[in-house]
Amino acid sequence: MEIINQSVLRKDNQLLMLTHLSQLLTAVTGFGGLVVPLIIWLTQKDKVQEMDEHGKAIVNFQLSIFVYSLISIPAIFLLGLGILMLIAIGVLAFILPIVNGINANNGKPINYFGTIRFIS
Repeated sequence: MEIINQSVLRKDNQLLMLTHLSQLLTAVTGFGGLVVPLIIWLTQKDKVQEMDEHGKAIVNFQLSIFVYSLISIPAIFLLGLGILMLIAIGVLAFILPIVNGINANNGKPINYFGTIRFIS
């Protein structure tokens, strides 16, 4: 007789919300917005429902923000378009984690538009 390991995942919308909101640590520390959600995702993805999906979305979003910021630096010399890009990136990096944190808490689907899928 074969025994199959059936782990039961718990539903924890508050932890999902806190994972999204922990991205805002970038505004305080400069780097915590990637490190803290990454740690939460890696430690809880096998224990919490939908944590794997949310964690991948958060890491992809943070890496995309970093890439877009790097692209906008040389664009500053092209008629100052990089400055507008940096402002837009800053606004999106502040608003999208809040909106998706609320959606995660309410059990609604999350959407980080414009995200490059590094991890699928």
